Amino acid sequence: MATDYDAPRVTESDESADTSLEQLTASRNDSQSPVVDVDDGDTVESFELPGADLSGEDFTVRVIPKQADEFTCTRCFLVHHRGRLAQTDQLICRDCA
Repeated sequence: MATDYDAPRVTESDESADTSLEQLTASRNDSQSPVVDVDDGDTVESFELPGADLSGEDFTVRVIPKQADEFTCTRCFLVHHRGRLAQTDQLICRDCA
């Protein structure tokens, strides 16, 4: 079967263009609810703001020293494996190069 790609496409919105303004406003009012669903778990205390005071918090992070096969990039200051070294004369990773 041949398809005419130049013909205007008919969508559901084109078919519903024949509905009257009264029908549209009635369907909109039926679909909307005046009641707002509020979750009791969404309280102000549950949100963490950036820059909040975390001085009372205890963090347990194990810091591993830089290994013999790793280097610190001189541009981004991240520790990478030697395989990520872009230049041998300067300690620059492939991401920064």
